[in-house]
Amino acid sequence: MGEQQKTHRVLDSGSRGEAPMAAGGGAEPMAANPESESPWAYDRLMEEVCERGNLKQALKRVKANKGAPGVDGMTVQALPAYLREHWPSIRATLLNGTYKPQPVRRVEIPKPDGGGVRKLGIPSALDRFVQQAVLQVLQRQWDPTFSESSYGFRPGRSAHQAVAQAQSYIQSGYRWVVDLDLEKFFDRVSHDILMSRVAKRVSDKRMLKLVRSFLTAGVMEHGLVGATDEGTPQGGPLSPLLSNLMLDDLDRELERRGLRFARYADDCNVYVRSERAGQRVMAGLKAFLAGRLKLTVNETKSAVARPHTRKFLGFTFSDRDKVKRRIAPKALSRLKERIRELTQRTRGVSVDQMIGALKRYLAGWRGYFGFCETPSVLQRLDEWIRRRIRCFFWKQWKRGRTRFRELTVRGVSRNLAAQTVGSPHDAWRLSCSPALGIALSNRYLRSLGLPSLRP
Repeated sequence: MGEQQKTHRVLDSGSRGEAPMAAGGGAEPMAANPESESPWAYDRLMEEVCERGNLKQALKRVKANKGAPGVDGMTVQALPAYLREHWPSIRATLLNGTYKPQPVRRVEIPKPDGGGVRKLGIPSALDRFVQQAVLQVLQRQWDPTFSESSYGFRPGRSAHQAVAQAQSYIQSGYRWVVDLDLEKFFDRVSHDILMSRVAKRVSDKRMLKLVRSFLTAGVMEHGLVGATDEGTPQGGPLSPLLSNLMLDDLDRELERRGLRFARYADDCNVYVRSERAGQRVMAGLKAFLAGRLKLTVNETKSAVARPHTRKFLGFTFSDRDKVKRRIAPKALSRLKERIRELTQRTRGVSVDQMIGALKRYLAGWRGYFGFCETPSVLQRLDEWIRRRIRCFFWKQWKRGRTRFRELTVRGVSRNLAAQTVGSPHDAWRLSCSPALGIALSNRYLRSLGLPSLRP
């Protein structure tokens, strides 16, 4: 029997209604007729979490997402074997409400815009598996109740849809945006306020206790475990759903006021017809967020402005009668910075390695930012990237004799090759010379696997 089949058999053990065993060897089974004695008789969410099909799906998702180990060092690859041995006792702790998650491991990553670091909390592989199983059950119930204008971390919804919705509002004449940025939202969420929202939707006391235990599991940083009195650590599968639940209050308030908005996680843009209306909405939302949710608006990153001066999920919009999606300047700067890093000759990598790294990065970038409606920008980026690669080749060839040989072998005449090798110009200037255009043609670069940014 294969490893995956063995794991699924173990996950299936005890999941068809029989009395679960308490954690620990030799423990007595729970009451044979829990319906008559258990306070959770009609609260079966945890049983849904432990259902075989749900567990199989959760394990598959966790393995696909990979991810770094948590505080216990267990890798995702080691998780199936661990579950085969320990799942019956783990399942028992979930069903009797005594499961205790481990602290998350603190990891800091630079923010894309260079504005400091984003703190992630990496749960253990086992806790990720349990969170994913819980997420799948709660999301099926909660997601249909969320706002149509909420797009982040929801099945069948995407950032592209949020950007398209924003574009449609602007095109319809709502040409002022209230750009809301919440101050350290994921770090500042009140546990009590969040749990009150969970309790309105969940009556299973075991589930309530489990969700709170994930919130208060603590954070290990520099070898020490610190308490977590607020916030939902980014890095666990459950955090995005809890953030959507918390901000559902904001969505309902915006709908109650009849406002047009698009929200993706904590990034929310409201579209109005005038600056005066925008200032009024901004003031009202600040008061609402502080009073109802105990959240603060970041004054330096929030504004009432014209949409073409702001960015939303990496995009901005043209300031014309026909509104078009454009790539935000900061996103273009980050792309160029990353391309410069990947095409530095001093990295000490081969051409194949450099092209491979470029291919992976550009494929992902194009998959997201190819949604723009400015093909000329993508064409100029393509040209610039090819110049960077020709520069890489020219520097790698180093010596004049090598450069002459490489040019002539690739179809450049001896006379033009000699002129190019003897040129006093630097590598960047020569990267658009006729000789390098012939030797390293667009067709040749495509044959190496270099993708184009144009759709």
